Amino acid sequence: MTDLFSLTRREFIVTGAALSLSGTVANGSSVKESVIGPLVGHTDSTSTILWARFPTSGQYTLTIAPSSGDGPPIQATAEATAESDGTVKWAISGLSPATKYTVDLEGGRPCTLTTAPTNDQPTKVKIAFGSCAEEDAGTRAVWSRMAAEYPDAVVLAGDTPYIDTTDLARQRNRHREFAAVPEYQSLLSTRPFWSTWDDHDFGAGDADGTLKRKENSRQAFSEYRPQASYGDGEGGIYTSFRWGPIEVFVIDARWWAWTGPSFADSTKKTLLGQSQWDWLTTGLASSTAPFKVLASGCIWDDKKNNEKDDWETYRHERDALFDFIKHNRIGGVVLFGGDVHVSRLLRHPSQHVGYPLHEFISSPLHAHVIPELNVPHPSLVQSKLQPNTFLTLTADTTIQPPTLTARFLDVEGKSLFADTTIKVDELTPAAG
Repeated sequence: MTDLFSLTRREFIVTGAALSLSGTVANGSSVKESVIGPLVGHTDSTSTILWARFPTSGQYTLTIAPSSGDGPPIQATAEATAESDGTVKWAISGLSPATKYTVDLEGGRPCTLTTAPTNDQPTKVKIAFGSCAEEDAGTRAVWSRMAAEYPDAVVLAGDTPYIDTTDLARQRNRHREFAAVPEYQSLLSTRPFWSTWDDHDFGAGDADGTLKRKENSRQAFSEYRPQASYGDGEGGIYTSFRWGPIEVFVIDARWWAWTGPSFADSTKKTLLGQSQWDWLTTGLASSTAPFKVLASGCIWDDKKNNEKDDWETYRHERDALFDFIKHNRIGGVVLFGGDVHVSRLLRHPSQHVGYPLHEFISSPLHAHVIPELNVPHPSLVQSKLQPNTFLTLTADTTIQPPTLTARFLDVEGKSLFADTTIKVDELTPAAG
């Protein structure tokens, strides 16, 4: 029998139009009840990344075709190995925009994906955001509720799952347990998802970039989260994606935090690191999306406890970012954060970026709220200690002016408080 620990990892680029995955392990036995996935990773208007995890080494064949039945099937083979903990990614290009594809995996669950619309196509899209999840019944119910809201994509903003170690074997085991949850798989086998980490999945509570063996956390994350990029290729996990009128910049607020002098003030510690700063500012300056979401695992204001993992601790870099947005007259920016186990909406004054800056905080997906972090703030509009909650942001460019609507939802699909609809004109710097 071929051992999972003796093969070399391979990645395959597949060009075509439809996807079916089948496989047998080296000893010929079925993998039907043990495969995790397939799940849908980074997707744009012409390509996607599909992911699965196999318990045993072996060759796995995939076949691709659109759900409509138009177009010939294409097959390719990939190999699951120990070097990637049995995880496999297939990067598929040559797809058509706003088109549904069917993914069949022998031994896996039913899977479909729909590619993103073109950037200039008038459309209405919805993205779900959440943070702080477990494998408990409440979180599983939220995954099902989130699916029932029919988002086009999902963003997981940290502590998904809780790991609290940088030991590679334990990191992998926790990611594997988390990914094996049926409701999680059901949600992410029908739409793409993107992720960042917060402290507990990075490796320890209130952890920063000085954490020992953080490279193990990054390895496990990159094995289990199918993204188009992971940081600068050598460190970090930041990435971005565009879905019609929304571009999301998924920020890494852990890898470089407290590791050296800041690009914004050499007498203070960095949060983003130079490479992430360059990536973020370049991406914001070149983005043509009407709405731009800066998604961070930690919150953008002061956490009001003895921990330092918030943007207020690194105010010099937050101010530098806001100054950059204001100076370059970049419209449509909103903020997202998680971590604090309280759901909150803040509306910061226009002096920061040239228009009112909305900060959405959605936490937790699980049931453990933290009353002590539901603190006053001069920009606070609404807040609630609500277990099992998530956020949706819906952008609509079929109307003029385009709008962005935020809804904080509980496990039954009820709004925590009044929905917030923002016209793109309200996120546009004043002329001058």
